[in-house]
Amino acid sequence: MVNWSATWTWMEGDWFSGNQAVIGPRTHAFWLGSSVFDGARAFEGVTPDLDLHLERVNRSAEALMLKATMNVGEMTEIVAEGLTKFPAGTPLYIRPMYWAEDGGPSAVAPNTESTRFLLCLYETPMPEPKGASITVSPFRRPTIETMPTNAKAGCLYPNNARALTRARDKGFDNALVLDMLGNVAELATSNVFMVKDGVVLTPRENRTFLAGITRGRVMSLLSAAGYRVEATTLTVADFLNADEIFATGNYSKVTPITKIEDRVLQPGPVSQAARTLYWEYAHA
Repeated sequence: MVNWSATWTWMEGDWFSGNQAVIGPRTHAFWLGSSVFDGARAFEGVTPDLDLHLERVNRSAEALMLKATMNVGEMTEIVAEGLTKFPAGTPLYIRPMYWAEDGGPSAVAPNTESTRFLLCLYETPMPEPKGASITVSPFRRPTIETMPTNAKAGCLYPNNARALTRARDKGFDNALVLDMLGNVAELATSNVFMVKDGVVLTPRENRTFLAGITRGRVMSLLSAAGYRVEATTLTVADFLNADEIFATGNYSKVTPITKIEDRVLQPGPVSQAARTLYWEYAHA
């Protein structure tokens, strides 16, 4: 039996405590993968960029042929109510979700009108920025022609999972994942940056990965602070020769990379600046 952390879920006007069962064996999302989600954070009394995460879950729904039934204002009110169910300052993961209950005439395509929604909040501590190790994954990111890479969709994550699992089997924390052309796309669970000669570089958006909300926020904060920030095509060799590497994502926000393959790195001043700037922004 899983020992779930404190969890509250809003669905169809009611709140449920714990890991509430919400789908059945014939639910379209259960067997054909028609689900999308997003993830925001509550920590230290703030919920930075919550509106952007809520906007994105609606875009993801539409990309997966689902019906976005909730507007940002409605979801924001649900989050505010949900926060009151936890002690003040509890670090939380905030996860809105859409999924299809049944299929259309072909069964394979989701019935748009059967779309359902929930919003789940659960206690999840913010990880300490201790640093992480990465290895290059043999698994590649799909293209928009083969998978809905413009959505934060559940069906994309088994590929991330096998990249992450293989990395951990090799003794690493995460994996550098390439696109179909062999250029760096992201990490298995987050976006990635490198620094070379004082320039902050991140993979260029090419519709093989989601350019994350935290990624964009960090880019704008570093630019405003006077750093030169570029989104460009990057190779494994670029990362192997980087002065610094760090990751950005909603779960941990900013994490230094302290090892890539057999090369050890020290957390650098740019990754520290990115984390400091983000925390200042979140509390502003």
